[in-house]
This record gives sequence, C-alpha cells and structure tokens, in this order.
Amino acid sequence: LQLQASGGGLVQAGGSLRLSCQASGFAFDRHAIGWFRQAPGKRREGLLCVTSSGVSSYYADSVKGRFSISKNNTGNTVQLQMNSLKPEDTATYYCAADLNLGREWCQKITRQTMAHYWGQGTLVTVSS
Repeated sequence: LQLQASGGGLVQAGGSLRLSCQASGFAFDRHAIGWFRQAPGKRREGLLCVTSSGVSSYYADSVKGRFSISKNNTGNTVQLQMNSLKPEDTATYYCAADLNLGREWCQKITRQTMAHYWGQGTLVTVSS
C-alpha cells in the first residue's frame, strides 16, 4: 500500500510545477485524493481535493485559479498542476487518500487533518 508523491523542485516565482501522486495497493477509485502542504514552522493545510470518481474538485482560496487537480483512475494517479507560483507556496507537499465515495471529505479539505493514507512529501521551493 503506497502513495508516492513526486515532481517537487526549485522554481522561480511566476513559474510552474506539476506534482504527481502515484497510488498502489488499494482501491484507488473508491478514494478521494487531497493535496496538503506544510511550510516550516506552520501547520499542515489542505489545498485541493478531487472526489473518488474524479468528477468534482475543491480548492482552498489561496490556490484557486492557480492550482488544479486531476485524477486518473485507470493509471492510479493524481496530478497537481501549480501555476503562477509564489515564494509563499514554498512547502513540503503531501498527497493523501480517504475512502469516500461522496463529497464530504473533499468539501472540508481546508480543515481536514485525517485521511486513511498519507504519502511521503515532496519539497517545492519557490525563489523570489
């Protein structure tokens, strides 16, 4: 059972990055997937979420219009496309999965602290 996040790196402000979350060992199509981040000295925050079907997505205000999420249930992957990056986006980014066929977990993504599975983080650094 694994969630593997990748794609982090160093990028200049205004640039873009695409993070990937590859899942294995569980019923991916029955899980909502969320992306979280944690900056040094700050609490972890939920940013985006896509429902198990991949049809609906939810965004924190801080990333709305800049970040997008997409889910591929055939390939067991979730992509996080990050555009117009800012230095304050610097953080370790985590994907997480929750067994949920509805929208409830995603609707509360900005306040979520619990998930069934967590991936290891990938570091994103945005230079000014």
